[in-house]
Amino acid sequence: MTFKKSLLVIAVATALLSACSEDKVSPQNNEQTAAPVKVNTVKASSASEQANALFDTIFKEGVNRDPVRQTSLGIKTDYDKWNDLSESNAANELAIAKANLVRVQAIDVTTLDIQTKISLNLFIQNLENQIADYKWRFHSYPVNQMHGTHSQIPAFLINQHSIINVKEAQDYIARVRGAQKLLEQLVEQLKLREAKGIIAPKFVFPHVIRDSKNILVGAPFDDEANSTIFADFTRKINKLNISDDEKATLITDVKIALIDNLKPGYEQLITYLATLEKKADTRDGAWKFPDGEAFYKNALKRTTTTDLTSEQIHTIGLSEVSRIHNEMRVIMKQVGFDGSLNEFFDFMRTDQQFYYPASDEGKQRYIAEAVALIDDMQSRLDSLFLTKPKAALKVKAVEGFREKSAGKAFYERPAPDGSRPGIYYANLYDMEAMPTYQMAALAYHEGIPGHHMQLAIKQELTGIPMFRKFGGYTAHTEGWGLYSEMIPKEIGLYQDPYSDFGRLAMELWRACRLVVDTGIHTKQWTREQGIEYYATNTPNALSDAVKMVERHVVMPSQATAYKIGMNKIIELRENARVQLGDKFDIREFHDVVLKNGPVPLNVLTDLVNDYIKTKKA
Repeated sequence: MTFKKSLLVIAVATALLSACSEDKVSPQNNEQTAAPVKVNTVKASSASEQANALFDTIFKEGVNRDPVRQTSLGIKTDYDKWNDLSESNAANELAIAKANLVRVQAIDVTTLDIQTKISLNLFIQNLENQIADYKWRFHSYPVNQMHGTHSQIPAFLINQHSIINVKEAQDYIARVRGAQKLLEQLVEQLKLREAKGIIAPKFVFPHVIRDSKNILVGAPFDDEANSTIFADFTRKINKLNISDDEKATLITDVKIALIDNLKPGYEQLITYLATLEKKADTRDGAWKFPDGEAFYKNALKRTTTTDLTSEQIHTIGLSEVSRIHNEMRVIMKQVGFDGSLNEFFDFMRTDQQFYYPASDEGKQRYIAEAVALIDDMQSRLDSLFLTKPKAALKVKAVEGFREKSAGKAFYERPAPDGSRPGIYYANLYDMEAMPTYQMAALAYHEGIPGHHMQLAIKQELTGIPMFRKFGGYTAHTEGWGLYSEMIPKEIGLYQDPYSDFGRLAMELWRACRLVVDTGIHTKQWTREQGIEYYATNTPNALSDAVKMVERHVVMPSQATAYKIGMNKIIELRENARVQLGDKFDIREFHDVVLKNGPVPLNVLTDLVNDYIKTKKA
């Protein structure tokens, strides 16, 4: 993800700029630089064509100001640069957004076709939100245990900055040099927040200080094995077809940059973080921020794309947890378990029948069965979908180099040019974290009919501007992913009761998020209260609960998107079913949800209502 914006902008805009993950914390890909994105300059004739050309022009202008995003999109124009974190640049981006709003508001909506009207409304809404959210730009933690510039620098260089020639090696070195200024800007941003009383809770600091120090471990900083960045650069250089002298020169240059620029930048950050840690406290919620209640209200609005209040979301969460618990009790009786629900949770956590061995054979069996689940689901798609993606789907285990830090499961979209399939990654590093009873739900969520159906179809849409192809809304994206775990149940799958329990366990986890996120940020729950809620109400391991609560703390509202999105899709579907009766076709409904790309839930509501009216006529 790109984290230079506030958390509010992140929640709305970045879901589809990275791989989709089961818990939406996606690892970056190892040298998986995308095929370059091109914005065609076609002479527009109709009003709609002119409008879409303007949208693409503004999109391209934004990419041209964002070197990090350029690289993620496979563009190497500013391959030697980082983004500008300064306040002057933030003010400049605000001015540009205001000017762009004037440009798009001049479009006569009455001259546009239906799809371009949607694009115009979305574009205006995005700009208005960006402008309105400028006041909240300090209400975030630029470094935390989840993400931040301190960890983005090595991750980006390793995973995004490929080197195929000497020029790109020199660009890499330039970015290592430029990291010093970037880290200085980061410290300045932290100081601005400190002045406003916005300091991360104490638990954050040991993580970020440790991770920052780790960047400086190894050669050329000491006599140990090569440090993370130096090892990556050396590996990439050694693959080039150039002379040994050229390789030696480049390696010497990067050593100098690491010692003279990168090291002082990190040392300054570490020193400041150690000082800031002494001022941190254990207050965890956004309520502690200046105007914290208003900030969180706005954050929920951006994340869920609804007007639901914190109290309403909390109540929805409690109701869903209760409903799912009752459905789990039915399964508990079905399998003949004698005990309480919490005792059943312990049984599901610990009984070895639900876990394959951490051997090559065990891991191969897991992948083979995941492939079989997806193949079976693919054979049933005609009963559920009119539109299906052209791109293929592949199932892979997460590679060894990143399996320790990667999420439990995630999806990588196919290359737009068809050169790479969509990939469902299952993380088999810790087989105790991959119970077989969750296998089906994970495969359906990340693969088919989940994110692969959704994102591959989106990339294959024609006639929509670039900002819709490469932007997104977490509530829509992850709402669909969670909804997709349920769809197979409705066509007779999950026949194994333990597998159905796994589906419910994953939905329960998302329902608990509604309770805990709002509990922490408006009801002033402590970190410990949040952990206890998860530990008591879910079958997940305690370590899962700790990580999830700490994520709630540093990313207010983000985790509410999943269940709210799923609930809205179900609500709209059932309304269409009631309104249309015998005319209702689940395949047409799914077309409405997917063939317009990701949209806010209020726009999705309008689209479904329009479908109902058209179908009734």
